[in-house]
Formats: sequence, C-alpha cells, structure tokens
Amino acid sequence: MRVLVADDQGDVRDGLRFLFKVEGIAAAFAASPAEALARVREGGVDVALLDLNFTRDTTSGEEGLDLPVIVMTAWSSVPTAVEAMRRGARDFVEKPWDNDALVALLRRHGDGSVAARRPPPSASTRGLPPLIAEAPAMQPVLRLLERVAPSDAPVLVTGEHGTGKDVLARWLHGRSRRAAGPFVPVHIGALPHGLFESELFGHVRGAFTGATSDRAGCFELAHRGTLFLDEIGTLSLEQQAKLLRVLQTGELAPVGSSRTKAVDVRIVAATNAQLREEVRAGRFREDLLYRLNPGRATYGSWATPWSAASS
Repeated sequence: MRVLVADDQGDVRDGLRFLFKVEGIAAAFAASPAEALARVREGGVDVALLDLNFTRDTTSGEEGLDLPVIVMTAWSSVPTAVEAMRRGARDFVEKPWDNDALVALLRRHGDGSVAARRPPPSASTRGLPPLIAEAPAMQPVLRLLERVAPSDAPVLVTGEHGTGKDVLARWLHGRSRRAAGPFVPVHIGALPHGLFESELFGHVRGAFTGATSDRAGCFELAHRGTLFLDEIGTLSLEQQAKLLRVLQTGELAPVGSSRTKAVDVRIVAATNAQLREEVRAGRFREDLLYRLNPGRATYGSWATPWSAASS
C-alpha cells in the first residue's frame, strides 16, 4: 500500500512521515492541491489522505473533493467532510488523530481501493421496499436520501415506533454501492447485556460456557455491506465505548480472541430517543453520536428526522 499525504502544514507532513516509517507504510507527500494531483497522475497511489483546507481562510477545501481520498478535518470542518463523503470520499479522520486508528483506517481502505470505488447500482434496483411519501413535508427528506444513499456515510434515522425506520434502512442499502453485499439488521434493544459483544463481534470456541465453536458476529457478517443497528439509544455507556472503538478503527476482536479482524461496513442506526438530550444527560456519548451521524451533530441539513408523514 502507498499513501499520498496532502497537507500544507509541514509539521503535519513530518509527523505522518515519522509514523509511516515506523509502521512500514510507503508514502508520498504534497504541500499543495496541484502537487497532490500531479502525484495521483503519476500513479502508484492506493489511498490519499487529504487535508480539506490547504491554506486556512483562503480556500474552501473543495479542490480535492473529487479525489478518491480519506479526508482530514478539524472539528470545525465537519460539514465539509460530510459533503466530501457524499461526493465519494471514502472516510474522514479528525485532527489531532489517533495513530493506531489512522493506520488501521488507511490499511482498511488501501487494500482493495479499486473495488471500493465501484459505481453505485442503478436507481432502478429491483427488490427495494417502496417509499410512499406524498406529503410536502417529506419531499426534502426524500431528496436528502437520494443524495446520501450512494455514499458510505453513516446514517442515523430517528422517529417513533412503527414509522418505517427499518424500511428506510433497507432502501438506503439497496441504493448504495454496497447493494450487492449483505444487509444485516440487529435489534440492539433485544440483545441480552451479556451477549452484546458475542452477537456484534463474534466469539471463539471456549470463550465462555456453551461456546462450542467459533461464531462470526454481526459486524463480520455485514462485511462489505450494511449493518443496521436498531434502537441504538438503548446501549449502555460500556457498550457504547466498545462499539465506538470498532467504528473508529474498523477492527474488532471476537470474544476470547487476542487477534483483531478488519471489517468494512456501512452503519445505519435508528432510534426513537432524542440522542442530543441523552448526551446532555450523560447517558449517551457525544463522540459516538458524532460517529453515527456527523452531519446532524453540526449543521442543519440532516435535521429532518424520518417520520410517518406519508402514512
């Protein structure tokens, strides 16, 4: 794997140069958008790590949005990062980054980057559940869904029980680049507390009483597909921390195993809870909410929840 790093800050390039040398990762470096494009045209780049604002306060960052990249962003630049993912960027990483998480992210996307950029399926994909929504209030929601579906961005669906959140999740999967992969639904609220890790991350033989063979978890079953986490608001803080780690690194360790496995899944989560209020009450992690739906955490284009307006 060869990584292209594009950032106008010399200390960022130097820090990544040292990290990649330690990790044995080949890398090329660019200090401007033009230099980055030249490096890409030379070939041999498997994944690009691109800062969205090469020169602070003088560029919008949009010069690089059409590249197949992982974007680097400060918290204040999250809306642009979400737009980058909608337009085809594979993922994003926050500054300052965690070294282990960044390396795992690059290796996950660097292996098979060509397959990851295959075009989305036709809008006429067969077998999708119908979305019947004629109410005027639902039209902005439908337009948003059309824009988001082809990307790999995580999606958080909110709404009361019985409003079709699962239907929406399946529809998003069917319109995504992962439509040919598995769709794995998990009802988080129905999982016994003691089986949470085993169900999501799997286990190995002998990990606990009754574990007579290795068992793949839902994350592994959803590899290169979509994992639908229903009732995400029922997770305990301990479970939230374990889920967050997998979302950050793209790696998991089955229960009873010391070896990690890389997983490539798109997350669609759903809840009837008001997660922003849960965050303020200390019952839900803000960093997990940000991972599940970075757009809604910062700006208003995700502010309209899925609802039963069409029924």
